[in-house]
This record gives sequence, structure tokens and C-alpha cells, in this order.
Amino acid sequence: QLQLVQSGGGLVQPGGSLRLSCVASGFSGSALDYFQVGWVRQAPGKEREGVSCISASDGDTYYSDSVKGRFTISTDVAKNTVYLRMNSLKPEDTAVYYCNLFGRGRDYWGQGTQVTVSS
Repeated sequence: QLQLVQSGGGLVQPGGSLRLSCVASGFSGSALDYFQVGWVRQAPGKEREGVSCISASDGDTYYSDSVKGRFTISTDVAKNTVYLRMNSLKPEDTAVYYCNLFGRGRDYWGQGTQVTVSS
């Protein structure tokens, strides 16, 4: 079965940067080609928010208005890894971040990683 393992979260000061990674395993083939991939975050007391996604078929990327210009999504298909580079972080970016593979009637989630932006 397909599994997603995340890393790269932590505590960072406002204006700092982090890079999140998500590695897919247990899938016969190139998971990041077969599925669309993205990142979702959820802060306490708030609704889940889609942050970014990328289509491997055409390379098209999407970003929420709140992160546009600051975050960058990318993939390394050979390593079955999706990344989220987060620059110019703000306290309001504090949340648990989840990687997500979806499409073809299926939906897979990473375990989540905490990102805290604070002085």
C-alpha cells in the first residue's frame, strides 16, 4: 500500500524559511506521475486549507492566495519526493502541514508535520 512520510517541519522565526519533504513508497510505478500531489495545512480552530498542488502531467502549479509568491512546490520523480519550500514565513503560517496524493478516485495523506513561526 502507498505510504507518505514527511519531514522538515519545526520552529522558525518570522521571515525565515523551511523546506518540507514528503516521500512516497509502496507504489508500483511512479506515484508522483500517477497522482496529483499537493500540500494542505490546518491550524487549531480553523478549517483545513489547500496550500499548493502540482500536476506532473503538465507541470502546472497552484497556490493559495495566502502563500503565493512565498511558497514553491516541486517534485523529484526519481526519488518519489515532493517538496514545499516556504520563504518569508509569517506567524499565520503556523499549522500542521500534510502532503497529499490524489486522483483516480483515491486519496493518500502523510502523517503531518508541525510548522511553528514565532519569535
